[in-house]
Amino acid sequence: MKRYEDLSPSLRCIMTPGPVEVDPRVLRAMSFPVLGQFDPEFTDIMNETMEMLRELFKTDNKWAFPVDGTSRSGIEAVMVSLIAPGDRVLIPVFGRFGHLLHEIAERCGAEVYTIEKEWGSVFAPEEVISALRSFKPDVVAIVHGETSTGRMQPLAEIGRACREQDALLIVDAVATIGGVPVETDEWMLDAVIGGTQKCLSIPSGMAPVTYNERAEAKLLKRKQVERGLRTGDFEAGELPPVRSNYFDLSMLQDYWSPQRLNHHTEMTSMLYALREGLRLVLEEGLTARHERHALHGQALVTGLTAMGLTLYGDPDCKLTVVACVLIPDGIDGESVRTMLLEHFGIEIASSFGPLKGKIWRIGTMGFSCRKNNVLRVLGALEATLLRHGCDLSPGLGVQAALDVYEPKGR
Repeated sequence: MKRYEDLSPSLRCIMTPGPVEVDPRVLRAMSFPVLGQFDPEFTDIMNETMEMLRELFKTDNKWAFPVDGTSRSGIEAVMVSLIAPGDRVLIPVFGRFGHLLHEIAERCGAEVYTIEKEWGSVFAPEEVISALRSFKPDVVAIVHGETSTGRMQPLAEIGRACREQDALLIVDAVATIGGVPVETDEWMLDAVIGGTQKCLSIPSGMAPVTYNERAEAKLLKRKQVERGLRTGDFEAGELPPVRSNYFDLSMLQDYWSPQRLNHHTEMTSMLYALREGLRLVLEEGLTARHERHALHGQALVTGLTAMGLTLYGDPDCKLTVVACVLIPDGIDGESVRTMLLEHFGIEIASSFGPLKGKIWRIGTMGFSCRKNNVLRVLGALEATLLRHGCDLSPGLGVQAALDVYEPKGR
């Protein structure tokens, strides 16, 4: 009979745009005893998590809770719940995950209209607003931080225009929540999806979402109660029901409400992780956390350029927490990534679609966003590139990053 060794994953320095290293305090929280999902002690934890999510999303929304599943489950839950068959949906695309929103909207049975921007840039708000006024959509879905290209889309003016046009605005903030400002109420965002495995430094497996009364009003028109839970007073909504049971926000909000109407068995240990991760975010303070991400992101970029590498994309819309680097001519990008992993224990990412094999993506997110990690990846990348025959001036990258951290003459 085959015997299996004890599970012992290697310790890595994970500098990708997600997943990232998990704070040890979050890992500790995941080891706590399991409680029943309707145990009052556990429902108190659910309520505390909702309170902290409202602070994280900068919102007064009643509804802020996690969908059990990876970040994509949150995206799918919001879209399948708020996009009814036949709805007109506008999707501005400037990277891989805009295309994902397009695909999900089509699967919802929507009439989808897209506008596209060359990868490496974002839309001027007036471009989206012009399409909004022309197409007159019921829903607009857009990515805030596009990790495939390392760009960030301004949203405030778009949110205001959507409100004026009475279109619901869905925002994918998976890569930005907890790392850069996401102002749900101020920017008039109707529904926002976050991710755990990026700037929150929690394992993948939950997708925090929030949505306002405008979004809830549409949900209630699609309201369903599972057949086995219905009582005599149930009345179906006036719009077609949500086509997914698991991702039906109208049923999930009943589960997260004081009613605690059973829907699924809550992911107890993951909720512990989310609560602890959110506690750590709020303990640090959102402003301080955003400043930390900006500092380490700047140190990384300064080091990369001093090393002689070229950054990809429009610098005016760079996503603070991701640096995209053009792979030098004649260098095998995957060979470099392999050497970084095998010899230095460092993981950086490649990219997708038209950028496959052309750029590396290096994240400075959450618990991975630390000075020692930035200096380590710069030194290791320099050594690896030299071994691959790249023409570099040794030492400049790390020194330039140190100047960001400790300016000369200070």
